Amino acid sequence: VVAVPRLLAMASRAFLATSLAVRQSGRGSARPFARLLSSPSAAAAPLPPVDGPVAAWLLGSGGLVAGMVAVGGLTRLTKSGLSMTDWKPLGRMPPITHPEWLEEFERYKTFPEWQQRQSMTLDEFKYIFWWEYGHRMLGRCVGVAFGVPLAYFWARGRLPPHIKSKVLALFGLGATQGAIGWWMVQSGLDMDPKQRKEIRVSPYRLATHLGMAFTTYTLLLWTAMDVLYPRERAMRHLDAIPKQLLPQVSRVRGASVATAAIVFTTAMSGAFVAGNDAGRAFNTFPKMDDQWVPDGILELEPTWRNAFENTALVQLDHRILAAVSSTSVLSTYAFARSNAAVWQALAPTSRIALNGMLGMLGVQVSLGISTLLLYVPVELASCHQVGSLALLTFATWSAHSLRLASLSTAPVALAGATALAAPLMVAG
Repeated sequence: VVAVPRLLAMASRAFLATSLAVRQSGRGSARPFARLLSSPSAAAAPLPPVDGPVAAWLLGSGGLVAGMVAVGGLTRLTKSGLSMTDWKPLGRMPPITHPEWLEEFERYKTFPEWQQRQSMTLDEFKYIFWWEYGHRMLGRCVGVAFGVPLAYFWARGRLPPHIKSKVLALFGLGATQGAIGWWMVQSGLDMDPKQRKEIRVSPYRLATHLGMAFTTYTLLLWTAMDVLYPRERAMRHLDAIPKQLLPQVSRVRGASVATAAIVFTTAMSGAFVAGNDAGRAFNTFPKMDDQWVPDGILELEPTWRNAFENTALVQLDHRILAAVSSTSVLSTYAFARSNAAVWQALAPTSRIALNGMLGMLGVQVSLGISTLLLYVPVELASCHQVGSLALLTFATWSAHSLRLASLSTAPVALAGATALAAPLMVAG
């Protein structure tokens, strides 16, 4: 658990060190950053300056979104998500006085969740209410923190043309996320209290809400790296790589892209584990209650529903995808390190990202197994969710740092993904 913030701090320091070098190069001292991205023999033509404040704004927004994911996970784990039974796009004041709290509590009692939690006291209601209220207000703060600088940088002409469409898409994603969150909450407020299942939100809507958050975070991170490592700077390093090594470097890039996609898919399967509360079943490892494949994995009709609503199959799917993600990360790293010349030809930022991805994999696997065996303690489950975001960060970083390698040998990029697919099929 302690290793998660340490690895994230290492990544932040690497980003900040690179940003400082970029800003120094923009003031006329190109050598520090040239040494970072290229060999000493590379051409010393002046590089275009990088706008540090724009990069810091995008990275900061990504950090806020990561915080939103963490708080959202804690809101779900503390069963607080259905405590607020209304939604106002601009927000509202919380209850302050005792009569206001009583009125809020009485409103909560008219909805289905109360039928299963009738022993709840007013103080217990306040606890879950503050989690949900804090999550919603933090979301609005993220919107302001992104939208106000966006308007300023756009008006001042500070945004590079190649990221304008991306920041507009990010603004749209953020504006839509609040409505999707309420759409998710409504699914829990509308459940029939007489049914035997625990009152909770739809796993489909939960996965949509989390998927939007992960997509927004990944796009923020990618756009920030577009600012920090623009095409001209990446080309400087690419030109310094010996031509005979370019096909292998391109395969590493293809494997990194495939790994990032697999990690994202695994995280989304985790949303269905959370939505079905499947982590509280089959709390053994590596087998599921003494079986590799538990009974009843296809008991729902129609059959496709089992993949998203059947506790046994949902957890089995997540275990399989976690194994595939682990194989993907290990295969990518092993391929990059298999040839010392290729490893040295990679930019230092690429090597940092690949090393971080390998280290974070060990942390994330440990968190996942511990969370399962200890019956989903809130602290470990929250760290496991944040860990998936950290692993996705390193995978995205490694793919971005090698993005131009595919342009030099386009046909080879597909071969990289194919080379990675062989061990993955064995793992699946």
